[in-house]
Amino acid sequence: MTEPVPDSEIRNRAVKFVVLIGVVSFFADFVYEGARSVTGPYLAILGASATLVGIVAGLGELMGYGLRLVSGPVSERTRQFWPITFAGYVIQMSAVPLLALAGSWQVAAVLIVLERVGKAIRNPPRDVMLSHAAKQMGYGWGFGLHEGLDQAGALIGPLVVAAVLAARRSYRPAFAALVIPAAITLALLVVARLEYPRPEDLEPEVREIKAGGLPRAFWIYLAGAALVAAGFADFALIAFRFQKASVVPATWIPVFYSIAMAVGGAGSMIFGKLFDRYGLWILLPLTVISAASAPMVFLGGFGITLAGTALWGLGMGVHESIIPAAVSTMVPRERRPSAYGIFTAGYGIFWFVGSVILGRLYDVSMLALILFSVITQLVAIPFFLNVRNAS
Repeated sequence: MTEPVPDSEIRNRAVKFVVLIGVVSFFADFVYEGARSVTGPYLAILGASATLVGIVAGLGELMGYGLRLVSGPVSERTRQFWPITFAGYVIQMSAVPLLALAGSWQVAAVLIVLERVGKAIRNPPRDVMLSHAAKQMGYGWGFGLHEGLDQAGALIGPLVVAAVLAARRSYRPAFAALVIPAAITLALLVVARLEYPRPEDLEPEVREIKAGGLPRAFWIYLAGAALVAAGFADFALIAFRFQKASVVPATWIPVFYSIAMAVGGAGSMIFGKLFDRYGLWILLPLTVISAASAPMVFLGGFGITLAGTALWGLGMGVHESIIPAAVSTMVPRERRPSAYGIFTAGYGIFWFVGSVILGRLYDVSMLALILFSVITQLVAIPFFLNVRNAS
């Protein structure tokens, strides 16, 4: 008969797992966020219009979230969390450096969407593994700590891209340089798999009553999160405006993105702790802050757009940490893979629809774009308020 593992040891292993996966995400974000900081201007140079940029960005998010309807349930049925996670990372880390070889906006668009497909495949099983570890340390803090490390990579990646762009005056060498952190990402993922073959063992199994479906609170929460996604502008469209309006010099655009990621990373850790203490209430002021970024980034000059980009980054950090952390508190552990798949698929569909609308409105009326962005996000607040009553 084996001796039970002390709770303190399990917690220490859980924290180490979150940090290790956070370091994997650091290098992964170094790669794809470095690229995403300049995909808008890159598509513009290759001949794409604002509408096309909005469609490509939105389609990428649609695929990046919508395909989780497949990867989530598949990982739930098979329990093969690591193989599915590996497949997604390999696709994602391969697509980004290949942007250096894109000869047209169509080829670049395919690779941009393919990168999102890789993320769609790996995120639900990875988030489930993280949720087991986060149970030991608080869901908000666990996901927030991971997102903080994640966003640190998102901070450095765009700075490296900016440096290469400044030195070489071309986007292609900047994309090619990202092959190095891409290789490191995959190597660290192998280490994580060897050290933690069964992350689900980090969370003691509790016998839970299975209902016929997911709880009502989950669906109300999904409706609110989907509205936030629909009104939240993709950085590709924001950077497109910077480029076309000559508000921000080309070499500064990835720097702005890097600042946004730094704010998002710090905010995810701070507000993750607050989420563990106050629950979903913390989403209310954060939704207002996120909505306030739209008029700043689409109307402001250099200084105002910088401040707006920082607020946009804070909103992005919330999207990637607190919003998924809350799902873990609403559903039993056996249903988390499907819940994450359904939740992020709905989220992505609305992100796609919103991105297409925002891209089209950019070509028609900047005022209409801003009103759509702000109002759509603020309408989500009553849904978040009602989640507590439905729990």
